[in-house]
Amino acid sequence: MPSDPMRPGSPTQAPAASRPPVEPRLQMPSQVSIPADLLFQGSQEILINHHGEIYRLRITKNSKLILTK
Repeated sequence: MPSDPMRPGSPTQAPAASRPPVEPRLQMPSQVSIPADLLFQGSQEILINHHGEIYRLRITKNSKLILTK
C-alpha cells in the first residue's frame, strides 16, 4: 500500500511533535455589506461622522443614494 503524505501516521509525514503548531486565523471579509434598511431604519436620511467631518447620506425619490458633505 503506498504511503499517503496527508494521512496521519504516514511514514512521509513529520511527527506532530516536530511540526510547528498551527495557529487559528480569523478570516475577516475584505468588504462588509450592510443593508440600507438597517442603516436608515425607516428614515430617508442619515448623518455619518467620518474623521470629524459630517456627511449626509440620503435616499432619493427614485431610490438612489446621494452622499454629500
